[in-house]
Amino acid sequence: MAKIPTAAIAAAGLLGGYGTARWSGRRELGGAVLAVAGATAAVRWRQQAGTGTAAALTGLYVAAFGGSHPLAKKIGAWPAVFAVAGVVVGASTVATKR
Repeated sequence: MAKIPTAAIAAAGLLGGYGTARWSGRRELGGAVLAVAGATAAVRWRQQAGTGTAAALTGLYVAAFGGSHPLAKKIGAWPAVFAVAGVVVGASTVATKR
């Protein structure tokens, strides 16, 4: 798993969480995908960039999830999820670049 970029894990959590909830009709399953990927990314962010950066990126990940909901009312669900995932990917890439 160490070869998978942490940004990709975070994006998979946001995109996969939404997709799982939407296609299964079970929000809790989507939440589980979101949580597992977020926890995995948080551990990796800490290893790669330290505790403070990991906390900031984890906060961004959670905020992105929350922010996608009102954004979806303006631009649609999938575009909102892609937009917030892009922000998290960008921040993760910059913060963990060596």
